[in-house]
Amino acid sequence: MALYFLDSEKLIKSISGKETNMRKNKHGAGFTMIELIMVMIILGILAAVAIPRYIATVAQSEAAAENAVIASIKAGLGSYATEKLIDNGRLSWPADPFMALETKPSGWTDANANAANDGEWRYNQSTDNITHMRNNADVFHWDYAQGTGSDNDPNNDAVGTLGARESGVGD
Repeated sequence: MALYFLDSEKLIKSISGKETNMRKNKHGAGFTMIELIMVMIILGILAAVAIPRYIATVAQSEAAAENAVIASIKAGLGSYATEKLIDNGRLSWPADPFMALETKPSGWTDANANAANDGEWRYNQSTDNITHMRNNADVFHWDYAQGTGSDNDPNNDAVGTLGARESGVGD
């Protein structure tokens, strides 16, 4: 029966006096448990910082994309009003704001309802709202008013209004 003990240099000494190294290889391949735990802690901290920033960046990019679509709708309404001015001498907007666009936005659906699917754009005539559902299922709306117009009083015509972005499907 042989007795072994460790010294400060991690060598095993036997009673017979022979020394052997504790590790089989001299390069110490592999990681200790402490090193692995430290890496996991660092990765956890990075994830805790990066994920909220990523989510905020996605929300900002979706808002920017919505702003671009609304800007194109406003430009389309301006062109439509100009064409109506040339045609009949009065500025007017269409009942459905998407009808003023030659190219509809990606995700546009011709349905008289609020947006119900990710990335979908719709106009709801009963509430006079343009609605958009983002990819995280948040819905935003813009109030739309066609404006006034009367064949009896052409001087009372007025183009409509397009409100600012509001959260929810609107009223």
